[in-house]
Formats: sequence, C-alpha cells, structure tokens
Amino acid sequence: MKLKVTLFLFLNLGLVAFAQENLTYQKPSKSILDLADYERAPSVSMDTKKEFMLLTYRNTYKTLEDLNQEELRLAGLRINPVTNISSTVTYVKNLKLRKISDTKEIQVSGLPTAPQISNIVWSPNDKKILFTHTTKTGVELWIVDVTSAKATKLTEANLNANLGTPFSWFNDNETILVKMLPKNRPALLDSKKDLPTGPIVSTADGSKSQNRTYADMLKNKNDEANFENIITSEIYKVNINGTATLFKNADMYSSERISPDGNYVMLTTIQKPFSYIVPLGRFPSKAVVYDKNGTEVKTVNEVPLYEIMPKGFMAVRKGKREMSWRNDKPATLSYVVALDGGDPANKVDFRDEVFLWNAPFNTEATALVKTPQRFNEIIWGNDNTAILMDEWYDTRNIKTYLINPSDATQKPKVIFDRNSQDIYADPGAFEFKKNQYNKYVLAIENDNAFLLGEGFTKDGQFPFISELNLKTLKTKRLYTSTFKDKKEDIVEIEDFKTGKVLVQIQSKNDYPNYYFRNIKKQNSLTQVTFFKNPFESIKNVSKEVIKYKRKDGVELSGTLYLPEGYDKVKKEKLPLLIWAYPAEYKDKNSAGQSSQNPNEFTFPYYGSFIYWVTKGYVVLDDASFPIIGEGTTEPNDNFITQLVDDAEAAIDAVDALGYINRKKVAVGGHSYGAFMTANLLTHSNLFACGIARSGAYNRTLTPFGFQTEQRNYWEVPDVYNTMSPFMHADKMKTPLLLVHGEADNNPGTFTLQTERYFQALKGLGGPARMVILPKESHGYVAKENILHLLWEQDQFLEKYLKN
Repeated sequence: MKLKVTLFLFLNLGLVAFAQENLTYQKPSKSILDLADYERAPSVSMDTKKEFMLLTYRNTYKTLEDLNQEELRLAGLRINPVTNISSTVTYVKNLKLRKISDTKEIQVSGLPTAPQISNIVWSPNDKKILFTHTTKTGVELWIVDVTSAKATKLTEANLNANLGTPFSWFNDNETILVKMLPKNRPALLDSKKDLPTGPIVSTADGSKSQNRTYADMLKNKNDEANFENIITSEIYKVNINGTATLFKNADMYSSERISPDGNYVMLTTIQKPFSYIVPLGRFPSKAVVYDKNGTEVKTVNEVPLYEIMPKGFMAVRKGKREMSWRNDKPATLSYVVALDGGDPANKVDFRDEVFLWNAPFNTEATALVKTPQRFNEIIWGNDNTAILMDEWYDTRNIKTYLINPSDATQKPKVIFDRNSQDIYADPGAFEFKKNQYNKYVLAIENDNAFLLGEGFTKDGQFPFISELNLKTLKTKRLYTSTFKDKKEDIVEIEDFKTGKVLVQIQSKNDYPNYYFRNIKKQNSLTQVTFFKNPFESIKNVSKEVIKYKRKDGVELSGTLYLPEGYDKVKKEKLPLLIWAYPAEYKDKNSAGQSSQNPNEFTFPYYGSFIYWVTKGYVVLDDASFPIIGEGTTEPNDNFITQLVDDAEAAIDAVDALGYINRKKVAVGGHSYGAFMTANLLTHSNLFACGIARSGAYNRTLTPFGFQTEQRNYWEVPDVYNTMSPFMHADKMKTPLLLVHGEADNNPGTFTLQTERYFQALKGLGGPARMVILPKESHGYVAKENILHLLWEQDQFLEKYLKN
C-alpha cells in the first residue's frame, strides 16, 4: 500500500498572514520536471589490473516509502532495527560486469529478486566481489564470481551492518571475517511503553568540555540498552563456499582490521560507560589483537570515555590514537601519541610522536618520528621510504616530509611546506599501487614517487602528473592536460613504464566518461565508457566562469548561466539567481583563487538554481563568498560586512555585463548557505527575496563553535549575536522561503532552528514561508519531497522575483 503523507506548510505572506496550508505533493513546471526526473547513469568500479569493470545501477531518488521505515536514533547512528543496517543507506538495484577491452555489458546472474545491494567490495585478487543484500528481515552476504558473472548467497539474513560494512576479506581470497547477530539476541526495549524507574541525571565535575551540538544522542537507560543490543555481534570466519565457523563470541565490536599478511586480527570493542553528550566514536574502547585462529595475542590499546576535550580543531585526546596496520609490513602496528596533552594551547616543540609496534608485541613499541605540528597521515612505501604529513589549522599550514621508517635517527626531510588553502600551489596527491599483500602503498619506480594534481591556476584548470625524485626531492612534470574546451581528471597511473593512465573527461555537454591515455604518445586516447548526457534540454545554454573583484580587491568568481538563445547584443534585463556558500580564509591570496571550470559537466540537481535557466533567469552558481581574517583577526570578526561586500560584488559584476535587472535579484543556499541567505536579507537591500534550506539561524544554540569558528559564545558574544539572523529578526522585511528536513541529523542545524526563526519572523511581521519536508535529513533524497521543493521554489520565485 502506498504511503500518503500530508505536507504542512506555514504561510505568512500577503493577506493570509497567519494561515497554515494543507497541501498534497506538487510537481514543478515541465521544463524543470524534465531535468529533475531523469535516469541516472551507472557508477563504475574497476579491478586493479583494469580487466573488468563493475557497473552499479540505482534509482535517481529514494521514495517516501523508503524513508518511512522503523528507525532507532542512538549515539549518532540511525538504524533500522528490523534489518540491522543504517536507515540512510542508498541501495544499488542491479549489477553488470564488462570486460574493459569489450563494450558488451554482462548482466550478473543469480541476483536476489528486487535486490537492495550495498557494501560492495572486490576481493584482494579482484576475482570475486562481495556485497550485502537487505531483505525485509535482515542483511545477507552474497558473492559474485567475476569470470562467470554469477552471484551466490553465502549467508542467511543475519549480518549486523549497524556500524557499516560488516565483513573484511582475508588476504587468501577465500576467507571472510563477518559480523553476525548473536543467536540469542534479546528484544529491543520500547521506551514509549516501559515506565522509567527514575529521572535522567547528568553531572558536571568542573572540567571544561566544549562539545559541539551533536544529533541523535543517547537519552536514557533504555537507549543505552538498545544501543548495546544493536551493536553487539558474533564474529565468524566464512569461506567463499559458504561454510562458517565462530571466530569470537558476542561483544560490541566497532572495527575489525586484518594484518597485511593475514595472520593477525585487531578487534576493537566499545566499552562502558556510554555518554549522553557525545557520539559513539568517543565512547570507551579496547583494541585486542588475536591470531588468525582467534587466540588472544595482546591488548594493544584502551581508551577511556572522552567527553572532555580541549578547545580547537587541533585538539585530540590523550593516549594512543590513529592505530592501524602498516601496509608495507606483514604485521606491524603504527600509532600516534600527543606530546602536548592534546591541547593546542600548550606550547611545545613537538605536537605528536609516531610509534611502531611489531607483532606479536613481545617488545615495547619503538619511536619513529616527532611532528612539530599535529599529525595528519603517513603513506607507507617500503623499508626505507614513507611520506609523513603534519598540519596546523590556525595557520592553514601543511607540511609533507620524507622519512626513513627503518632509521628513527634520520631527520625528516621537508618536501612541501605550504598553505593548505592555496590551491594554485597544490603539488598534488601521491599515487599508490598494490604490494605483495594486496595493500595500497606509495608507488615507487626507480627512486621516484608520483603526484596527481588537480591543476588549478589563475588561467584555468590543467590537471597534471609530476615525478618526485626521492633522492633530490625535486619534481619533474610528466604530463599536463591541455584541454581548454574539456575537463580532464587524472584517476590513476596504470603502467609507470609505458605511460598508460586512466582519466575521466567531460565537457559542459558531455557526460563524464573514462578513457585510457598514454602520456608518452601524443593524442593517444582510448574511450572506455560511453555514458550519454541525460540533460539535453540545457545543452545550448550559455555557461562561463566570470571573474570580478570585491571592493577591497579580493578576486572572486562564479559560474554564469544564460538562457538558451539569450541575445548578448540586445541584452534583455533578466532576473538573477545567486547560489553560494561562504568559506573562511586566513589570507586574501587563497581566498581569491578559483576552482571553477566552465567545462565541468552541467549537472542540475535539487541543490542548485540551474533549473531556472530554462525559465528565463540568469543564474550565478557557486559564487565566491570568502570570509577572510588575516593575522590575529578571525574571519567571523567581520562576517556581515564581508558577506554583503561579496554579494554586492557579484551583482555588480553581472549587472556590468548588461544582463540583469538588479532590482530583481534572489539569493539562496543550503546549510551554512542558508545562514548566509538570512543574513544577507537582514543586513542589505540587495535582494528581492531569498531561499534558505536546512540552516541554523541562532548561533547561541551552537555555543561551543560552528563551521570553522573555534571560539565559544562566552569568549566572543558579540560575534555570535551579530552573526545570528534570529537576533535581528525585527529587521528582516524581505520575502524568505525557509525549508528544512523534518529529521535533520547534521550537528547544529536541528529542525528547531528553522521553526524558531520562522516563529520569530511570523511574530514580528516578517514575510516568510516555511516548508518542512517529512522524513528528510540534512540532505534531501525522496523524490516526492524533491519535486515538491522545486515546485515551492518555482512558485516563490515567480511571485517575488520575476513578477
């Protein structure tokens, strides 16, 4: 039976100032509907040797019926307690295989009826593919033989996928470690029926704990019991022939990590006490290493509950963290320990220290290297080569070092020392390859490592491949894309000797497709996939990246769309829609850099205004809205002023081209972009109306920081109050469409934020309309809601902007 849902809309417009509408779902006008209701192309996954590709198909949208499932919201999780998998999973509905050397697609046979597929993982040798299938009663494990393209069920619907992928491959390609539901699992408690035995009590012992506002926390003892229930699993070793043997008895397993050689398994379990103010990632935990037969070898880490954390993005907990197997060794753990107590405010020469610990852990771990800044990551290469990175958020600095894992006395050599926000100076990301353990390690050929760069420059985007000599630390450019009418993304290097590279190429009207390029042979390009453009109706719209300046000289940019057939000579004055999202910077140079490419495929989706180019609007998409705070000044110290200056510069730039009626300009944004929109309508007269979706409008409800703000409310109350549209609701006189998901799970943007802001506007006579989308989280997924949202926006813009 199809679900009927009534959409409640609150109206405070015109003569019906305090009315509530009861609407059924609507659909947008044909030109928008034709773009929104399209068939999604499959996603592509290729094996390591690029012999086969897996094509995965899913529906373009979910439905309300998909969202209308039983759900538990516990410790940051959203779980379907009947099927024991996340209630937010987007399922694949079909699988096909294709030899990359052939264009024929082969339907995978043996799939379950009406499959709901997720957790797709290739075997280490790429000859098998595992996936889970969610039935009405639970989650099954299935396997695909790549050569025969045949799927077979391995287990009944008894997997526990509540914490993510419930299985891991052993390196033998025949054995799988699988989390299953305990055989004697107790029933869940019903908080609505069971009477409480006492009040809920929390205490503060005087220690500072500046936690941000998290969603879906535990609230009572019933929640605690249900949380323990849903994450408790037994662990089995399952053979690809379907036989299963118990590996470990029931416990609250949060992660299972198999050593590269397959001889050890590190199991991490969640411990008590639980917390009501932080999610499960900060609950106590214990990590124990077992041998491949399940015999305990060593407890390698114990982490207490850490509700108490120092202030700042560079704050970390005390003790061992980032514990994982070293990919280039049979069975060696690496981990990091903070030397500053995890507190960025402490002044020390070194922030972190990295340790190595060899199985079976009969000796103490050995120190490898200390980092002057906070540890970021290590890319393991071989006995003598690894890449280390550290960072410091306040300065936006990131450093990359070459280290010798076999000699702790060798001082790390700095390879790159740069501003993490300076995209024009980004040297690229290191390339990987599989080693003898089928683990990804740093690709090294003839003492050279390789970097794949996105290639942003002041003149456009030109992706590249560089070679880094590990002895001289000098880089050499091997390839730079020269496309000016297309966008090329370098995916990976397939053959270092011959120069074979996998790339993805797209243009404004050409859907992204994969190609093999030989960088040693000019014009050597072989197409691999052949996906078509599903948005033919907008192929002739004008699209360009425009660059302009803010009044203080900061360079800005945006992607400008003009309706099909627009006459740039006659220059009819059209309404303008601006879609944006503010970004914080510590220097004007980085803030002025552009990552926009006019050759990127034009992909309209519910989160943009691009649809309205078909209805006679000019659209400035992804307009730059930098908020800059240099030196000791923080970006938010001058948030409102810079926000208005950004908007004014964008309007001036398009107006100078002669395309718009500057009295007919609307602005919109999602999340922090919604926060931006409400502030712009409140503090400027630049706009005729605005659309704000899933935003936060009262920053005092996020008192321990938001977005990139590290200071708390009591340190800078003026900043929090000035930035909060709610505090200035009496000044807001511009029509505003407020939209929010009924079940927003994003920290800080609880649905209450929109409800209370609307209530303030309504009470003060502000012109606003509020739409609450049933069942939706922070991002919207149900087709009924998305099409209605587009209708709402269309009606609103026609009334308050175009007409």
